[in-house]
Amino acid sequence: MEEFVVLVNPADEVLGLMEKQQAHINGLLHRAFSVFLFNNKGEMLLQKRASEKYHSPNQWTNAVCSHPRNGETYLDGAKRRVKEELGIDTELSEKFNFIYRADVGGGLWEHELDHVFVGNYEADFNLNKNEVEEVRYISISDLDKEIAENPKNFTEWFKIILEEYKHNF
Repeated sequence: MEEFVVLVNPADEVLGLMEKQQAHINGLLHRAFSVFLFNNKGEMLLQKRASEKYHSPNQWTNAVCSHPRNGETYLDGAKRRVKEELGIDTELSEKFNFIYRADVGGGLWEHELDHVFVGNYEADFNLNKNEVEEVRYISISDLDKEIAENPKNFTEWFKIILEEYKHNF
């Protein structure tokens, strides 16, 4: 099934729709969201992307990142993907948004107006193995150390969004 992203200008005004992979080939600005989940100890949930993903397979990233559908709010899209990928429901609150551009390899670009949501979750997951290989919680200090030692183990956009997250908090 073809998936489409919502193309926008920097003011988040809709310019049209484009098939997701084509938008990533062209590097066009489109709507996206990122979800950061934390446990009661303040550790961040990471997901390892499934090996079948068409870009950035087997790399660690934040809990969920994806794109709202045409006519779907950023929050509704984030809740939908948390359910589809992690098999859970949890409250999310939007913290900030920003624009970034990242080379994700293979001639593909993430160029996104990204709305970042935060939530807490500490229970079992029902992972969609087509999307998520595994999950784990990690402290921010240990995460910073892992990224410094093995940056290729993490998605390019996650490294950018994590820095923006730390800058905003």
